[in-house]
Amino acid sequence: MEKKPKRRTRERILETSLQLFNDFGEPNVTTSVIADEMNISPGNLYYHFRNKGEILETIFAAFEREIEETLAAPTRRPADVEDVWLFLHLLFEQIWKYRFFYRDLNDLLTHNRILEIHFKQILAHKVRTATTLCEGLVLAGAMRASSTEEMRALATNMTVIATYWLSFEYACDPRGKLESGRIGRGVYQVMAMLSPFLLGESRTLLERLSQAYLDA
Repeated sequence: MEKKPKRRTRERILETSLQLFNDFGEPNVTTSVIADEMNISPGNLYYHFRNKGEILETIFAAFEREIEETLAAPTRRPADVEDVWLFLHLLFEQIWKYRFFYRDLNDLLTHNRILEIHFKQILAHKVRTATTLCEGLVLAGAMRASSTEEMRALATNMTVIATYWLSFEYACDPRGKLESGRIGRGVYQVMAMLSPFLLGESRTLLERLSQAYLDA
């Protein structure tokens, strides 16, 4: 059996930093903590990254590529309720993978201009994607909407919940462990915004999909 090649130090720094940022929050993690966790010297870390800001921006670039791909996927064809449910699960998985960005969002945007500009673009893309999903449901006769403004407001509210759900969960229990199971509850809360607008079989399907979270 062939041995897997060892990961390069640069890749290990990024993986370790992401894990530490997620576990303890980006403001609470220094380059010294990252180096200690990896059992390497600070000099070795600085050979690959000049400072923590550079590590942060490299992780954000990876997050941005991945979430933009996820946001683009459901706009390629009209979606039904089950497609929206699956899309939201994929989106929340991306959010969970890089959850420190969402938990520490306001602080990060205040101190990093690059993140401020690019995260604003991601939020706009989220609203566009949510709007496209709603439009597809309306065209398919699965959802009602009295106006374009109403649909836009619904898409914006869905984006707000998806973006700040983990912050809400953390605020409810700041000393508890933030577990991946909370992803499903976030998906349910976003879908609950759609529920009053769904018609016929689509609403019945949503109720069936939601039952697992209602029973939990």
